[in-house]
Amino acid sequence: MLRFITSSLRCSNKIWPTTSRLSMQTSLPSQSKPSAVFMSTFTDAELARLHKTRNIGISAHIDSGKTTLTERVLYYTGRIDQIHEVRGKDNVGAKMDSMELEREKGITIQSAATYTTWNGHNINIIDTPGHVDFTIEVERALRVLDSAVLVLCSVGGVQSQTMTVDRQMKRYNVPRLAFINKMDRAGANPDRVINQLKTKLRLNVSPVQVPIGSEDQFKGVVDLVKGVAYYNEGSNGEKIVEGPIPDDLADIVKERRAELIASLAEVDDDMAEVFLEEKEPTVDQLKHAIRRTTIAQKFVPVFMGSAYWNKSVQPLLDGVIDYLPAPHEVENYALDLDKEEEKIELSSSASKPLVSLAFKLEEGRFGQLTYVRVYQGTIKKGSWIVNTRTGKKIKVPRVARMHSNEMEDVEVVQAGEICALFGVECASGDTFTDGALNYSMTTMFVPQTVMSLSITPKTKETPNFSKALTRFQKEDPTFRVHVDPESKQTIISGMGELHLEIYVERMRREYNVDCTTGKPQVAFRETITKSVPFNYTHKKQSGGSGQFGRVVGYIEVMEGPAEDGRTIEFVNQTVGMNIPSQYIPAIQKGFYEACEKGSLIGSQVTGVRFVLEDGLAHSVDSSEMAFKLAAIYAFREAFAKASPIVLEPIMSVNVTAPAECQGSVVGLLNKRKGTILNSEVRDGYVEVDSEVPLNDMFGFSTDLRSLTQGKGEYSMEYKMHSPAMPQVQQQLMADYARSQGKK
Repeated sequence: MLRFITSSLRCSNKIWPTTSRLSMQTSLPSQSKPSAVFMSTFTDAELARLHKTRNIGISAHIDSGKTTLTERVLYYTGRIDQIHEVRGKDNVGAKMDSMELEREKGITIQSAATYTTWNGHNINIIDTPGHVDFTIEVERALRVLDSAVLVLCSVGGVQSQTMTVDRQMKRYNVPRLAFINKMDRAGANPDRVINQLKTKLRLNVSPVQVPIGSEDQFKGVVDLVKGVAYYNEGSNGEKIVEGPIPDDLADIVKERRAELIASLAEVDDDMAEVFLEEKEPTVDQLKHAIRRTTIAQKFVPVFMGSAYWNKSVQPLLDGVIDYLPAPHEVENYALDLDKEEEKIELSSSASKPLVSLAFKLEEGRFGQLTYVRVYQGTIKKGSWIVNTRTGKKIKVPRVARMHSNEMEDVEVVQAGEICALFGVECASGDTFTDGALNYSMTTMFVPQTVMSLSITPKTKETPNFSKALTRFQKEDPTFRVHVDPESKQTIISGMGELHLEIYVERMRREYNVDCTTGKPQVAFRETITKSVPFNYTHKKQSGGSGQFGRVVGYIEVMEGPAEDGRTIEFVNQTVGMNIPSQYIPAIQKGFYEACEKGSLIGSQVTGVRFVLEDGLAHSVDSSEMAFKLAAIYAFREAFAKASPIVLEPIMSVNVTAPAECQGSVVGLLNKRKGTILNSEVRDGYVEVDSEVPLNDMFGFSTDLRSLTQGKGEYSMEYKMHSPAMPQVQQQLMADYARSQGKK
């Protein structure tokens, strides 16, 4: 007989293994203790607060149902009173899509933060965009969150942006749960999705639930840990009902539970002991093993449901509480600037000196809104904080918790929590302390831009034009602006067509500046293919002291980025004082300046190492300017002899279309110089993975729609820069020579 229950799986006070946020290791000893050095500093009240706090992100490929899932989470936890859909007919839209453009287009553009409570636990949630053009929003969210929910479509499975999100989670060592959404869709196949998680993402995954039915017959799930079935009842699925396991699923449940235990036994010593003794683990043993291995990033539990149809969201919330880490169970590190950036582990104690990170900026109604993660210590309204980058002391006028675009003023925010500050001038990635420590948090990874557009206001340029560009650059590290020194045009660069289109539209709506854009420009690069020596003397005499500087060395190919992420490198191998040490920085500056514009097509030079071995200076005529010019001319001369080539951005393109259109889709990709990597037909649809030069992707969506009668869709993301085909290089060089000849 069915009975109503309160869906609550309480956390024990056991201390679990932790995950480190600085090292790139993704597996840790299963028995390691979290922040053991700090455990004595926590009071009982503080430990209780931390145990009942979770900071999670919800991330996925576009259209997997992240925002819909977040909407249900907020509704079931009592944070909102009504459910609104992403593309709702009531003209309200989902709570987390607060921007007008987001509601119009039905996509998330900016990550949105909120907080809620579930069974006595406080949960800070950040809903992130799924489109590759807004990947920086996912990057900075995962940089500050303790854990995440990876949402997958039961039909689409692991898609291109899923792989990007997986890389980001691994980069910041973020433990995660997987949630297979849209179990009600035709063609839903959770087993195939689980297999893709194992093969494509190389994760140790196992379902902790078995679906009861699928597609339009999806009714609920069976919990493999507790051995009960869960159903949702009520107009919006607000009542979670427990029942016995359906008879027709008994054998499958038994088999899947055995698989779950075997998967855990491979990575957890306690469960391995139980498994080898052929004992049946208790519910608590299973839950503890899942939690230990999830936090240590050795295991990913898989949940299932349908957020849109209000099914099985509450068990996922229980999983967040039961299996994901509290703030003090994650190791966070800062760099001590007073001790040559020595790595220091931070405590999650509110009584320690403050260390916090500004990870996102927004222009709000009341000025700049700065999202901050507090790692250690406390931020109070009216207190003074110090920006360690600038050394500036700032008074905190207002502290708030965010609920999408709404806010709730608070007096105090403690370690392990996320808040927003008003009236605090800073840049994204700045570290704030209370002045007692000179610490800096590690920076986040910012991908290179792949596309540029020239932009000009339709009417006379107004202050709003530059104000908008300045604000957008401050908010988004992947949006960049510069003025072309030759054409004097303003150039905006970003992650793709949609990314730049959104900012142009925001300028029109938010700043009343209508703009016209030029033809999209692809971010080509230039590089060399062989090592070439140089011996260049810069000599100029014009009465009085002249200019003299000689540089000797060679340039060579760099195989990969340097430790600091740079794709060009200067190496000083001089011995003795032929070149006085004060001129070395000028030579380095000259090399970097020369790399800004190559001689083939005027693009940035990449993948080059400049090695300085010797040189000569004059006691009177040598100067910093002379050596800087010597380096520039030496590099240009050597570059021309080093068989330079043009590199073009290559995109990973994933196309989904009706199976009968397979030949047309493959032909379309081939026509655009694409390389087909994989083609798979399933459930009447074909999915084609390919690599295509970005320069050949313009207008692709129009062609795809016309070929597939509007049924085809695609996604693409930047993969790498690769040598352009000879005819493409020749054409680019001819175009560049023509443009230079006109000047």
